[in-house]
Amino acid sequence: MSRVSSVVLIFCVVAVVWPWPACAEQAPDSPAVELLWPGAAPGAKGEDAGDRPSLTIYLPPKEKATGAAVVICPGGGYGHLAMDHEGHQIARWLNSLGVAGFILQYRHRNSGAGYGHPAPLQDAQRALRMVRAQAARWGVDPARIGILGFSAGGHLASTAGTHFDRGAKGARDPIERVSCRPDFMALVYPVISLTQPYTHRGSGRNLLGANPDKELLDHLSNEKQVTAQTPPAFLIHTWEDRGVPAENSLYFYLALRKAGVPAEMHIYEKGPHGFGLGERIAGTSSWPSRCADWMRVRGLLKPKDN
Repeated sequence: MSRVSSVVLIFCVVAVVWPWPACAEQAPDSPAVELLWPGAAPGAKGEDAGDRPSLTIYLPPKEKATGAAVVICPGGGYGHLAMDHEGHQIARWLNSLGVAGFILQYRHRNSGAGYGHPAPLQDAQRALRMVRAQAARWGVDPARIGILGFSAGGHLASTAGTHFDRGAKGARDPIERVSCRPDFMALVYPVISLTQPYTHRGSGRNLLGANPDKELLDHLSNEKQVTAQTPPAFLIHTWEDRGVPAENSLYFYLALRKAGVPAEMHIYEKGPHGFGLGERIAGTSSWPSRCADWMRVRGLLKPKDN
């Protein structure tokens, strides 16, 4: 047997017997991508791909689907999108739980002609409306649609969870008639405040420019915007995070608690900013399991027929 054949044989044996993690389960090779608006997005400055926000759609196998769905907001400081470890990998993990994943490619400072507020929020709100309005098409329960964000994507997700409306009933576009309120939030090392010393200055600058109005800064510092109508939240951070300190999650959690909004938070010791699923970080690698437990306890992973 040749040396190459031996290597191939060993690999095949390992592939059969090794218990690969659930998040490595195969999702569609070419997930569908759909534009959020059939024409130009609100405030569009051009017609390039970066001017046209979209959803990349990962649906779980029908026999495994729970009916829950999550809009995924990758991070990137509002200047780029970490589409792999905070996008595609996350959608595959959600699919392993029977949850549909919708990766949001939202506009930011370096996409297309360049965008700041309110474009990212408009895109997130449209994504939530779109999944809810077309829930039957994707086998989704319109009452179990959440949003999950990382870093600046966590800021966007928390903004969607604190700045929402119930839809414009008389709108010509049926998608605009439905609510953009997420039913739950999962925030992973999120940027929350834009006014405190522990904020991420780069995200704030990309979102609002160099000299934003103080009122707008307060309006988008989401620890100040929590109400009793804010959806339940699951938060993850690490003690070692120096890029976006854990105070962002801590103060948002305290605001949720003060408003009487159910929340769960895990502050792990180990892990730098931007670890995604954190598969190789001792302790912190358990966060996807803890998040799945939280979703299960809240009834988000119950079978569709129940």
